[in-house]
Amino acid sequence: MRKPIVAGNWKMNKTRAEATALVTGIKAAVCGMNAVETILCVPFTDLEPVAQAVQGTGLGLGAQNVHWAEKGAFTGEISAAMLKELGVAYVIIGHSERRQYFGETDETVNKRTKAALAAGLKPIVCVGETLAEREAGQTTSVVERQVRAGLAGLQGADWDKLVIAYEPVWAIGTGKTATTAQAQEVHAFIRQLLGTLAGAAVAATIRIQYGGSMKPDNAKDLMSQPDIDGGLIGGASLEAKSFADIVRGAL
Repeated sequence: MRKPIVAGNWKMNKTRAEATALVTGIKAAVCGMNAVETILCVPFTDLEPVAQAVQGTGLGLGAQNVHWAEKGAFTGEISAAMLKELGVAYVIIGHSERRQYFGETDETVNKRTKAALAAGLKPIVCVGETLAEREAGQTTSVVERQVRAGLAGLQGADWDKLVIAYEPVWAIGTGKTATTAQAQEVHAFIRQLLGTLAGAAVAATIRIQYGGSMKPDNAKDLMSQPDIDGGLIGGASLEAKSFADIVRGAL
């Protein structure tokens, strides 16, 4: 059985004070939902106060990016060791906004993923197609390219730490959501593809999240699908009740 995993991606939101207040609300709202692994992926400046706030609660801490180098002349970047020192367990890699606005490629996703794994972090690797690609019938070819290139060279215990997030780009922040059938179809394809890369037995243990406008009113239906193991939540993670309602949908 794969334990459901719901990760809140706060994106570029919340000052330190606002972050502390939100975590206080989330802790109260998700109390007792230990059957779901719940992660808060917060801005770099919020990592320290959120790490302190979640200590001993069962809530996990995640970052939103990591560089592939251990250190060096990479202004504006942050290393895996820096994240580990702050108590970070998970890191989002290859989010569509990183690909769209900051030049992220399948190659850099692969480098970041390997760096995260080498440091003992658990990568949440994002894949997904644009609206134009879906309408052109290219969904599976795009997702296959991103998965194969982004995970190239992974082996052994690496697969045990991996989480995949399928995020159809056309459904992120747009209010549009893939139907349960559409989402399940791509999740099943990803799991089958992982089977060719890591073996069917390993693929059956890898958790795959849905990351496209999951909300309290559709979370349960989406996460009841056989290959959807949770959600990577954007806007709905910025309010304690809505985020908790989504976590509850995974129970």
